[in-house]
Amino acid sequence: MIIEKAISEDHQLLTEITKKSKAYWNYSEDLLLAWDEALTITQDYLNTHPVYKLVIDEKTVGYYSYQIEEQAIKLDNLFLLPQYIGKGMGRYLMNDFLNRIQKLNYQRIYLDAEPYAEGFYIKHGFKTISSFETAIKGRFMPVMELENN
Repeated sequence: MIIEKAISEDHQLLTEITKKSKAYWNYSEDLLLAWDEALTITQDYLNTHPVYKLVIDEKTVGYYSYQIEEQAIKLDNLFLLPQYIGKGMGRYLMNDFLNRIQKLNYQRIYLDAEPYAEGFYIKHGFKTISSFETAIKGRFMPVMELENN
């Protein structure tokens, strides 16, 4: 099990992981289709953001990505293939992310959480600081923050 930097050629594979992971939460096919563009990882994205993939037995099973802002780091994505959810792989990715960014100069780490994954982030010390309504009426996306210690 290793984590390595993703390359632009990984865009289709990471898009597939993203879409399968999102489908894990039993969203309707119509909704997943409506989110198609937002769930697509492009070559340009891979060339302009730090993206790291989790490889087990030569198979990419998950990844995370983030963006560096002036005084903050935003965790953009953290996705796993459904068969790896709940098996400690998310924790492995999160720990790698947190260790990797320790070297960077930032005041805060934040993310917009999948509502069903809010508990996962809470276990890693994130706190919900606000939320916003998504395009789906009545569905709110938590904005979560982890203070730099």
